[in-house]
Amino acid sequence: MSALREALRDLPDAVFADLLESDEAYKLVIDLPGVTAETLDVRVEDGRLVIEARRTKSAPAEFRYLREDRSLFLDAELPLPPDASGEDAEASMSSGVLELTVPKRGQDVETTIEVTAE
Repeated sequence: MSALREALRDLPDAVFADLLESDEAYKLVIDLPGVTAETLDVRVEDGRLVIEARRTKSAPAEFRYLREDRSLFLDAELPLPPDASGEDAEASMSSGVLELTVPKRGQDVETTIEVTAE
């Protein structure tokens, strides 16, 4: 999980994120004001969590920007912890907050392997 925690530190300063862990899953909560489920793409590729978020903004015609710091895009690739599984991951977006739950892989079940004589 340390690689994911380290990667979260590389997000832009204006992006606020929490990372939580339970026995069964990881939960990533990211504030993405102005982003909707329709303008958000989240996927798992090659052991990485890929987040592409877009938002729109406009200024009244009689105004011009003197300073423009709010970005329109967030593109982030975050490494999944080695025990995380992208399968069955769930995401929801509400009031500009993305909640992403990534389950942990199940523990190997103890089994006995039968040995046969030839």
